[in-house]
Amino acid sequence: MKYTAALLAAASVVYAQQQAGEWQQCGGIDWTGATTCVSGTVCTEYNDYYSQCVPGAASPPSSLPRLGGVNTAGYDFSVATDGSFNGTGVSPPAAQYTHFTGEGANLFRIPFAWQLMTPTLGGPINETWFSNFYDKTVQAALASSPNSYVIVDLHNYARWNGEIIAQGGPTNDQFASIWTQLAQKYGTNERIIFGIMNEPHDIPDVATWVDSVQYVVNAVRGAGSQNFLLLPGSSWASAQAFPTEAGPLLVKVTDPLGGTSKLIFDVHKYLDSDNSGTHPDCTTDNVDVLTTLVSFLQSNGNRQAILSETGGGNTASCESLLGNELAFVKSSFPTLAGFSVWAAGAFDTTYVLTVTPFANGTDQPLWTTAIQPNLP
Repeated sequence: MKYTAALLAAASVVYAQQQAGEWQQCGGIDWTGATTCVSGTVCTEYNDYYSQCVPGAASPPSSLPRLGGVNTAGYDFSVATDGSFNGTGVSPPAAQYTHFTGEGANLFRIPFAWQLMTPTLGGPINETWFSNFYDKTVQAALASSPNSYVIVDLHNYARWNGEIIAQGGPTNDQFASIWTQLAQKYGTNERIIFGIMNEPHDIPDVATWVDSVQYVVNAVRGAGSQNFLLLPGSSWASAQAFPTEAGPLLVKVTDPLGGTSKLIFDVHKYLDSDNSGTHPDCTTDNVDVLTTLVSFLQSNGNRQAILSETGGGNTASCESLLGNELAFVKSSFPTLAGFSVWAAGAFDTTYVLTVTPFANGTDQPLWTTAIQPNLP
């Protein structure tokens, strides 16, 4: 069938009007706008509710769904901020995982002490402890729902017994060793995310720290892992410092898999007066800080971050302000892939930032008021 030049021209105008621009939404449940993209971009599905026009024909920036959940602490108990450790760890109650997934959570961050996993620096994993304790907890979290994700979190502040990785302390080889071993155990499970280090802080040379991060990324990929990797900055993984401190360097970290879709930035931000997470009252909702972070991520390759630690006390101020913060995180998907609050697990119900359920199965007020409404 032949078309006149006028008809073809008219058709092309209509088609152009229906095209979405670079980085604009192009699909998803209830989406009524353009579903085709301008030349040079591909309509890329993130989830059932959101597709976006991404330059080139690359894989989606992330196949992670919207995430929300809780840190289940215990195996990190007695890790000091200088990376020293003198404890034995405490197992988070396995029943918490089904409790929280039953309320909508789909993310659990399970921190551990480096010294528990590998008692000798750079040495082998303690198989007895791994099998009888840590892996049992990970499997309980995964089994709580087919949609649950677990962050395996090395909780040592970029240090071993007071010395900083590659800056007077453990070598990059020793740092990478724990992750190549964990890659052999978890590298085929797409629901396990590697949190390669909790809260690096007071790092003399941030560029050298970023080199250490790159070293681990390369080593983990060399071990066959295709897991998502959480890359932390400095200043306690601060979401506020990230755009001006470590972020401009971390965005240059490359992935041997190609692209950067499985390299997610790991950020923290509390809501109390000194951002320490040690006070029951909240003084900010962090929306301004997270808005700046989102802008930075979108301007640097449309990257993603997870707010893997945040939280507050069971107080009226935190119920309001944490609710605001988590609502912003939820609305900023996929740039902010999700959050996990601090903390439940082996903490009792009197801990200052506890979200551990009560013995009768009811939840802390903060969970019910601020967290649960913002879960996926």
